[in-house]
Amino acid sequence: MRASFLAGYVTTQPALDGLLYLQKYRIIEKIDAITALAALAHETRLDIFRLLVQAGPEGVPAGQLGEQLSLPSATLSFHLKELRHAGLITFRRESRSLIYSAEFANVNGLLVYLTENCCRGDAASCGVGICDGTKLEKPKQRRTI
Repeated sequence: MRASFLAGYVTTQPALDGLLYLQKYRIIEKIDAITALAALAHETRLDIFRLLVQAGPEGVPAGQLGEQLSLPSATLSFHLKELRHAGLITFRRESRSLIYSAEFANVNGLLVYLTENCCRGDAASCGVGICDGTKLEKPKQRRTI
């Protein structure tokens, strides 16, 4: 047995256990990505998230979000809870207000996960950086029949 340092924990497991841990960790990463994508797959939550991304780290008070999107408080609260659970947003209290903002580190982590093997492992050859919307092309409108 040898000590291995995985995710900040010291264990006395054999090296093989460390490999199994890394495989398990990858599964958790996949589950986190699925949770985040599922949260964004709802029209209202996507609207909320986009407003928070546009606002930047300063964030937006909950009341202002509700006003901008014409959402009742209970509906807004439900969708904010889902986005928080997915790790896409965070909040802070300022006096009596809750200020919500995008969790940019987690959003970048999701983008890294989604593109980690982009262009056969050479993401630089794609020409698209993380969260660099200036280099992205708008998708073409889908034709509906």
